[in-house]
Amino acid sequence: MPNIQASVAATGAGVRSRPRAALPALCATQITSWGIVYYAFPVLNSRITADTGWSPAFTTAAFSGALLVSALAGIPIGRILDRRGPRTVMTTGSILAVLALLTIAAAPNLPVFTAGWLLAGVAMAATFYHPAFAALTRWWGEDRVRALTIVTLAGGLASTVFAPLTAALAEHFTWRTTYLILAGILALVTIPTHALALRAPWPPAPPPHPPQGIAPGPAVERSRPFLLLAAALTLSGFAMYAVVIGLVPLLTERGATTTEAAWVLGLGGAGQTLGRTLYATLARRTSTTARTAALITAGGATTAALALVPGPLPLLALIAVLAGTVRGNLTLLQATAVTDRWGTTHYGRLSGLLSAPASIAAALAPFAGAALAGTVGYPALFLALATLSLAAAAISLGATPHAARSRA
Repeated sequence: MPNIQASVAATGAGVRSRPRAALPALCATQITSWGIVYYAFPVLNSRITADTGWSPAFTTAAFSGALLVSALAGIPIGRILDRRGPRTVMTTGSILAVLALLTIAAAPNLPVFTAGWLLAGVAMAATFYHPAFAALTRWWGEDRVRALTIVTLAGGLASTVFAPLTAALAEHFTWRTTYLILAGILALVTIPTHALALRAPWPPAPPPHPPQGIAPGPAVERSRPFLLLAAALTLSGFAMYAVVIGLVPLLTERGATTTEAAWVLGLGGAGQTLGRTLYATLARRTSTTARTAALITAGGATTAALALVPGPLPLLALIAVLAGTVRGNLTLLQATAVTDRWGTTHYGRLSGLLSAPASIAAALAPFAGAALAGTVGYPALFLALATLSLAAAAISLGATPHAARSRA
């Protein structure tokens, strides 16, 4: 009885300490942070290289360097999140993001440009999904899937809002001035919002997840299930991001215009938003292990379909929407992977460790995919990526903590 009363009291305290403004605030800041720090670059890169004479390979490498730094910085940032909560982390990250964009905009040469992006990588780790997921997981408790779904639905609008806005600004201003304007928007939206909306007390970490009976301490990240899950998500993430980057050239090889291929890619983004609305239902009706393997397998199946179906374009667009639906579910699958298996006690640290190799794979995927496609062609590349996804699905079957196998 005392344990039940303590649990109820803790739950009630968590609800009372939950900041009402946090969820809409994080929706707004995820749209703005992703839209400006991430999605503005592919819109502006051709203008950057044309104006400066820098190689597109080097400017893209600087951007990928930011993703690599973000993956590595996410591990210590996760530990800070567990102890202190998201307010200081995300506010500081927003300030760093603004400073990074100002550095990029003023960069007189490629080394300074690269330094700006490396700083942006630290800002990404402190402001993107990882800290937002940690905040919602602790504050929302058992209702976290709904909160995570809402914030990822908002995040999915980042490219919809800021890619056209960036393009419109670039029509009237230089790329440097465009980045200065975007930095101003980022500062006005994210710094005060994180500072003011995330002020609620940070609840103490809950006890280890009772059904699993495994304390998420130092042994978890060295356990076989954790390592297998990290491997599965890394292989799946590599395949997923390589497909996203390779879709447009695959379609243009098959006769689509660049505009048509871009629309298909956009429809895939719409499918991603749709997929996120379906995840809560899927989570209620499937076990953790089955859900993980099924979604990764579905990603491989849609990738194989894109490789094997030559057309017509509307059919390829439908497959792209289905692929986007799977990607949307995979985003939430990764957000809940730790809590579904080991509880929320050390969510920030464990999720940082889990996502780091997948983030590194996502950063390397565009280069590796393009290099392989140059040798074997995009259909063969997509078949190879589909095979990689199926291997990841098979690996994920072993990623269940032993005490939970009877329920998986």
